[in-house]
Amino acid sequence: MTQDHGPALIRYVAIGDSFTEGVGDEQPDGSVRGWADLVAQGLADAHGAPIQYANLAIRGRLLAPIIAEQLEPALALAPTLVSFNGGGNDMLRPGTDLAWIAAETETALRRIQAAGAEPLLLAGANPTGGLPGGGRVRAKGDELTRVAGGIAARLGVRFADNWSDAELTGRQYWSHDRLHLAPVGHHRVAANVLRALDVAPPADWVLDAPPAPAPSAREQLRYTREHVVPWVQRRLTGRSSGDGRTAKYGEWTWVTPRTAA
Repeated sequence: MTQDHGPALIRYVAIGDSFTEGVGDEQPDGSVRGWADLVAQGLADAHGAPIQYANLAIRGRLLAPIIAEQLEPALALAPTLVSFNGGGNDMLRPGTDLAWIAAETETALRRIQAAGAEPLLLAGANPTGGLPGGGRVRAKGDELTRVAGGIAARLGVRFADNWSDAELTGRQYWSHDRLHLAPVGHHRVAANVLRALDVAPPADWVLDAPPAPAPSAREQLRYTREHVVPWVQRRLTGRSSGDGRTAKYGEWTWVTPRTAA
């Protein structure tokens, strides 16, 4: 008779920028949750056993620092699954080198595979409908998503393509800064990621929201004053929203199935 040792332990680590950190899904205590936290919970629920979860993502990070500062520390945790997303902040700047982003992404995915973990590549959701100059960013995102899909197919890597989720372009899925997802948007991304992993999202998640009206002139002025101007000032002074921040889960934390809680 064979002995049943139970399901294998999932060790999931997420790396990236504000998208992966969870900005926009603020909790009452001031912390952020986000799609990666939700994916960890969804995996634990579906697995029926606790999993280990770490999140090294830091807001404002360009792709080069994500790889230089987060990739090897993530692999040092000996994960079984690593989600990778980066390049969104690079696309917001002029002169984006899309070929370099693609090459660095492929190198990072190969490094994850070589370490014995499963990589999961994400394309971020498309915020450009509400951004000044969004058309230029959208063209970059369209091309990068196309190339990323090709890389994932070539390497046999699972790919969660949120950029092509047309529903996610609606204003109702975005926070007041129009750059980061609102809680319902993070839930929808988490559902897309779980499906890419062949896991059904929890049935109690709300994944759709009614359309939001177009902003009034007063709302548009307030948005420019509260979000666009500070963003431009940070670019001009070389500062980042992530300056001085550290990873919210730099070491393993346990996520318990809700059914067993």
